[in-house]
Amino acid sequence: MNDLEKVMKAFANKRRLEIVKYLKANKEASVGDIAGTIHLSLRSTSKHLGILTAASILEKDQRSSLVYYRLLKEPKFYARQIIQLI
Repeated sequence: MNDLEKVMKAFANKRRLEIVKYLKANKEASVGDIAGTIHLSLRSTSKHLGILTAASILEKDQRSSLVYYRLLKEPKFYARQIIQLI
């Protein structure tokens, strides 16, 4: 699967769009914070975060037992364009 296809598939989900919108507004958040905000289980939220990370839209940072996510500082051009629209 090429990069553009991964990005398009990652954005083609309502929950993942909610995650990106939340992180755009809040800069960084733990899985628990994100799950609570979008009203989804930790397991499902983690799966969505994994898809967004694999598509090079998010990056993660492990701190002790918590994982924090944020938007990639320099996403690919087409991902950046979509993020600006959200």
